[in-house]
Amino acid sequence: MNIAFIGGGNMGEAILGALIQKNICPPQNITVSEIKAERRTYLETSYGIKTTASNPDAIKSAEVVLLAIKPQNLPELSAELKGKLADKQLVISIIAGATLSKLSGGLAHKAVVRVMPNTPAMIGMGMSVWTALPSVSPAQKDQAKAILSAMGKEIYTGKETMLDAATAISGSGPAYFFLFMEGLEKAALEMGFTPEEASILVSQTAAGSAIYAGKSGLALTQLRKNVTSPGGTTAEAIKAFEEAGLEATIIKAAKAAFNRSVELGKG
Repeated sequence: MNIAFIGGGNMGEAILGALIQKNICPPQNITVSEIKAERRTYLETSYGIKTTASNPDAIKSAEVVLLAIKPQNLPELSAELKGKLADKQLVISIIAGATLSKLSGGLAHKAVVRVMPNTPAMIGMGMSVWTALPSVSPAQKDQAKAILSAMGKEIYTGKETMLDAATAISGSGPAYFFLFMEGLEKAALEMGFTPEEASILVSQTAAGSAIYAGKSGLALTQLRKNVTSPGGTTAEAIKAFEEAGLEATIIKAAKAAFNRSVELGKG
């Protein structure tokens, strides 16, 4: 598989790094188009890939063209590449808020996949939700699935509107967990742990809990109950969370993110 990346920022680097590490695509088959010379040098040196400052040059021999640019740069890119993509080339976009209609219309291209990834993809623990235009072939969907699976886990949906929901849950979700972890770290500091100790305590507890939840096969409610002995320390903490309306606040926050994603998609 020959892949061209338009944009060599952090997420683009995370994806190409995962593809190389998982043996999905060898370095010599990857080309990154990046305007910053120092970034091109870094990517070439670090990964052994090819780079260029020209978007049209990058896509010439690519089977897959992955768009990893900022939303505000999409109109310029669309004008530059419009009519230059072959029918057989698959376009995968991770551009926030860029709908399939906007991507397809701007590029004058029908083989388009849209993805909502998240930042844990940078360590191979990402969660990607994706959809595709009807003209994307089964073979091209397999290509997209292989690329996204290299970053972590993936879910395909036939409804593009679900990407707004994915934005609210998995796309923005890491920030919610980081906020909770920040609060727990502050509590640890107030209880006498050093900053280093507090960081280790909280990050390991969070990581262990997440992995355990995924591997246990038990519902989250049951897992919580298993840790919560009646009248014990955990029960007191859960009681405080419930009195503060934590669950309702989490749901309200996720819906606020969803509504904002819908608004941005209309822009």
